[in-house]
Parts: sequence; C-alpha cells; structure tokens
Amino acid sequence: MKRTLGVCYYPEHWPESQWPEDARRMAELGLTWVRIGEFAWSMLEPAPGDYNWDWLDRAIDVLTEAGLSVVLGTPSATPPRWMLDRFPDMLAWDAEGRPRAFGSRRHYDFAHAGYRNAAAAMAGRMAARYGNRVAAWQTDNEYGCHDTVRSWSPVARDAFRNWLADKYGTIQALNEAWGNIFWSMTYSSFDQIDLPNLTVTEPNPAHALAFRRFASDMVVTWNAAQVEAIRAHSNAPISHNYMGRVTEFDHYATGRQMEIATWDSYPLGFLLDRVPGGDTAAYLRQGDPDFQAFHHDLYRACGNGRWWIMEQQPGPVNWAPWNPAPLPGMVRLWSWEAFAHGAEAVCWFRWRQFPQGQEQQHAGLLRRDSTEASGFAEAAQVAAELRDAPDVVPAQAPVALIFDYVSQWAWEVQPQGAGFDHFALCLDLYRALRSLGLSVDILSPDTACLDRYALTLVPGMLTLSEPLRTAIETAKGLVLTGPRTDLKTAELGIAMPIGPNLPGLEATSLMEETFPPDSPRGLENGGGIGLWLEHLESDAQVIERTIDGTAVLLRAGKRLHLAGWPNKAAARRIMGALAREVGLRVTFLPEGLRVRDTATERFVFNYASHPSEYDGHTVEPAGVLRLSRPF
Repeated sequence: MKRTLGVCYYPEHWPESQWPEDARRMAELGLTWVRIGEFAWSMLEPAPGDYNWDWLDRAIDVLTEAGLSVVLGTPSATPPRWMLDRFPDMLAWDAEGRPRAFGSRRHYDFAHAGYRNAAAAMAGRMAARYGNRVAAWQTDNEYGCHDTVRSWSPVARDAFRNWLADKYGTIQALNEAWGNIFWSMTYSSFDQIDLPNLTVTEPNPAHALAFRRFASDMVVTWNAAQVEAIRAHSNAPISHNYMGRVTEFDHYATGRQMEIATWDSYPLGFLLDRVPGGDTAAYLRQGDPDFQAFHHDLYRACGNGRWWIMEQQPGPVNWAPWNPAPLPGMVRLWSWEAFAHGAEAVCWFRWRQFPQGQEQQHAGLLRRDSTEASGFAEAAQVAAELRDAPDVVPAQAPVALIFDYVSQWAWEVQPQGAGFDHFALCLDLYRALRSLGLSVDILSPDTACLDRYALTLVPGMLTLSEPLRTAIETAKGLVLTGPRTDLKTAELGIAMPIGPNLPGLEATSLMEETFPPDSPRGLENGGGIGLWLEHLESDAQVIERTIDGTAVLLRAGKRLHLAGWPNKAAARRIMGALAREVGLRVTFLPEGLRVRDTATERFVFNYASHPSEYDGHTVEPAGVLRLSRPF
C-alpha cells in the first residue's frame, strides 16, 4: 500500500483569499491528506438550527481542486456556548464534585444522552452534505484528553445506576459480586449507589472498577452513535484520533466500530508529560525511543491492521511542562518510524501556527507569517523519499505482547504497591525486547490464536479471557505470563482456587508482597526484581531465583511464569534468553538505537544524540538506516 502524508488545517482561522495558496503549497510539498472541521461547530451552526455550510463547501472545493483528499472531523469536542444553554447539565464534573466549566474544549459528559444525540445528529448532517465529497472521517477529537472520560456528575451517577441494573439484574447479585457484606456496604436498591468518589477511605475496589468499565462503555456508546450517523450517508472510512497513554477507555472496543485507528504523536510533549521510566535528559529533543513505537503497535491492533498518525509533532508544542524543539532530523525519523510500523499516512499538526488562543505557541509547518518553520524542510524530505523509495511492506513480528485496558483500570484501583501500573509494566517489557533488536506486535486480550508467534508475553493481566486462555493452551511457541496475571477475578476479588490459574503451568501464590523502587531484590543470575513479588508454590521447574532463594521464573514445557517485575538488566537478560531459544536473532543494541523489520527491509533508527554503529554502518543522530533483505 502506498504511504502518504498529510496535514491538519483550519480554514476558518484564515482569510478565504489565503486558502488557494495554502492548498497549492500543500500539494507542492507532496501532501495527500488534509484534516479539517473538528473544532468548527460554532462556525457551522452559530445559533441553534442556523446552519452555515457555505464556507466549508468552498474550503472543501479549494482543497480538492488542488488534488488534496479531505478528512472531515465531526466537531463534538468543542460544543458551542449555546449548547450549554440547551443542556445546562451536560458538563462533566471532576472527582471533587465540581462542574468543569465552558471555556476550553471537551466540556461534555459522555453519559449525557441529550448532547450525545445532538452530536450524532450534527455528524449525520455533515455526512449527508459531504458524504460523497470527502475521502475519510474522524469522529470527535482525542477522547480522554484532559482527563475527560470519567465524570462524577449527577448525570453520570444516574446513568451508572442504570448500567449497573442492566449488568447485574438484581441488587442481590451486585451485592454478592462486590462482596458488600464487608464494612456493611450492602445496598437494597440500585438508586442507593453513588459514584466511588469522596469516600472517607478507598471505596470498594469492585465498585471502583465497575465505574471505570461504565465510563469506558459511555465512550464506546458515544462513538457508535456518530459512526452510525455517518454510515447512513457515506461509505468513506471512519477513524478516531487516539492519544498517548490515554487508557481510561477500551480502544479495542471503539476500534471495532471503525475502519482505521489513528493517533496523535507528540514525542517531546509525551516524554515530559506521561512516559513512565523515560530518560528525560538523554532524549529531551528526540522523545523516548520506545513510547511512540509502543503506540504504533497498539493502535495497529486497535485498527485491525489499519492505522495512521493523524497529528505528528513538527516542532515545539505548548502544553508540556517544558517545550523543547526537536533535534534536527527527528521530524523525519518519527515519520519513517511510523511507516516502518505499518502506518498508511502521517499527518503533521499543523499547517500554520495560529497567533491567538490556547495553542498559539504550538509550532506548525509554517510560522505565523507563512514562512517555512523548521519542520517544513524535513516534511519535504520525507515526501521526496517516499516518491523515490519502494513502498514499505508490513510484516508480522516474531514476538507478541498482550495489552489490556481493563487490567490497567484494575491496578489503578488496587495497585497494592504505589506504581504498579499495567501500561508501565508492558512498556518495560516492550523496551527490553526492542533493545534486543526485536520487532513486537501488540495484541488484544481477546486474541484467539498465538500460533504465528515464536514468543508471547502476557504480563499483568487481571483475568484471562476464554479466547486467550485457549490460545495460550494451544500455542506452539513460548508463552510467558505474569507478574500478577490471573490472580484476581473480574470483580477484583481473590481468585478461588488461588491463582495464578494458568494454562499449562500449575502454581499457587501463597503471598504477594510489594516494596519500594529503591529496595529491589537481586537475582542470582543478575539484575533484580522491583515493586512486586509473588511467593509461589509449584511443581514447575524454577529457572530464576532471588538471591534469598525465592522462585521468580517458573517453567513447565513451553509455558513460563514471571513472578516479579524485572528491572532493566533482568528483563533484557531473560527476554534475550527466551528469544535465542526460539531461534530469533538477538542484538544487544547501543542505547538509543532501535530496529523494526518489514517484509522486505530492516529499518534502524538512532534516538541517541551521538552516532551509533549497527552491523558495520554508522547511524548519525536522528538517522534512519534502511537495509534490504537478507540482513
């Protein structure tokens, strides 16, 4: 499939006389896609029922006449002020019980049925008018950004009660599932149940996890309403632009509703804002070597193989604690790394820096005065390279890793040790695999077959779905579970019989302990275990022990269980041994160097600020090396 480039554009921000020149320059740069419209509701409907389509008609005409394909966003992330007059209770509330006010964006509660219907109706009107004139759609914008999935409003409370009644059927069933006999928390009706905030101490973990499941379902229901409205009038593919480390809703569930998953990649902003275990000093101008790649692979899974970068950082952003400029060459590297992981398109945010509003310091490809910003030349270089280079042909990786949103919520509710985080655990193991020169696929927890993978990791899973349990039982390759996999029920109770109840490896956890990050347990073979350790009773072979003799890695045939959270040295050593056992080429890469294999090539990326060597080749800082098979 041909790889393409695009940009995010806001025609409503600029004089109409400027649109043709902008479109011409975009096309000359080598861009294919232009995303527009996702924040334009007040321009499209300045007053209730007063629709103003003419300007958008003309903007789409100008762009398409220049040979550009339009991605049209639905504008529900920024409802106009009059919408709040129509629905005064549509605002989300924070966990302290305060409404979140109008004046920025994402100021709505996913559980508000009135606004959900209004937003879907607007999406339907746009699709009816533009369904045959645009090439793709984007629903809303960045679900979950600014901590907006979970709302603690009266609207959310009432919707949660209805959701609980549908899920459990009777209040007796809920009481039993949640263990409400503890601390006299038994309810006699669903109307007695409040949201799990503002309690004296922690709420019942089953209650808190149920609320997270409910909040995720509200996002899924919200997205489905817009998808249905668009599909009634348009056959163009539909997408949503996800964000980095936003895990408050199930992206697999929304992804099943659409044709393409997209995400917004801001490597420097994310490094300073949300990368667990990132080396800020070493990668201040490059971004974390694994964080973007992890999301590329995750969102490829959410999109059933089809995914884009809808917003790629081209220069300094405005929203991180600090906002450095990319190291020269990184805009190009980030783009090529996305293509190496299977992206169909990379679109930069945005075309021109806007001199007003909350994002006026956010760089674009052009400066405020329309002169070329630093990222423009690198975008042009990528466009030229795409014209002259062979297409990137994706390939399945030899290693798989299961990531599960429900497990993320579960360990947020009940970490047992400060810092136990499913995302961070998965990223640590992903880092270890990538540092060995291995390509990794991320899979959903409902994966039904693992036979194509030589090695599969299943870390930190709350429970194993029946499809995944079967897949583990029948997998031909090695499967490594743990730590903390299948020790709990779906309601966050202790599993009975006591877990981990793993396919092919019998073990009982006698005790789980957690300890501070600065107090790791050393391993006999090197490295250590941090934060989490299960004390297991099992007849399985012990492969690794702590220095004091506690079993850490168990094995029964091709099934292994890791009972603790390995540090960097231990993870790299253990992953390397397993990879070599299954015949994979292991290369202990220099710090900052990363590899991704496609069907025909090996891409080597240098995130370090100094040159690195790979297989006799020198890779400059921010350098991209392409090696053809055989390698």
